[in-house]
Amino acid sequence: MEFDTEAGCGPAARDSWSYAPAVGIGPLRFGMTVDQVVEAAGMLGEAEVGDCPQDHAIFSPTWKIEVRRRAAPAPPAVTAYASRAAGLFCVAVDAVQGPQVAYDGIPLVGRDMAELETDTIAYAEAMDVHFCYTPDGYAAPDDPGIVMRGQPVGQVLRSRPLFMVARDGANTAWDSLPSEEYRAGRPPGSTTATDGPWSVPV
Repeated sequence: MEFDTEAGCGPAARDSWSYAPAVGIGPLRFGMTVDQVVEAAGMLGEAEVGDCPQDHAIFSPTWKIEVRRRAAPAPPAVTAYASRAAGLFCVAVDAVQGPQVAYDGIPLVGRDMAELETDTIAYAEAMDVHFCYTPDGYAAPDDPGIVMRGQPVGQVLRSRPLFMVARDGANTAWDSLPSEEYRAGRPPGSTTATDGPWSVPV
């Protein structure tokens, strides 16, 4: 399952963070305050906090915490989102700069989307479990806390997973998707999707 995101950024160049459903990834725990996120993310790099536009009235004010390994304009390795009501509810991992996060041995970060789909289906068949497609058509493990997004890297669309819990009374993680991540992860020419991810039996 070897892969490269770009020259010099293969698996050996990445940190590895663990993922625990409904708990968090790496040093970040769902429900943390902004200050706690900034402190915990210090092991990866410098954090910058900004406001997120409040696109939906049902959600409380939300902050975006961008964590960079190097100073701007380098892209954030990790982008965390915390709301006033729920605390930390979403962690997006950059396809190139972010740490590697695996799901039961399947690397999820920086993968060619077609290869990740193949590995996900093979895993589901071997383990006799379901897997999940997002409304955008991206395959991922059947875990309600993982939302797979696509990130253009050169000529290839790479995987940018979001690790989430539902926020502020939303029904699912997909319903809780930060608007910035939704716009960033849509493939060219796609239309607006309103349904959440669905599971596929194998």
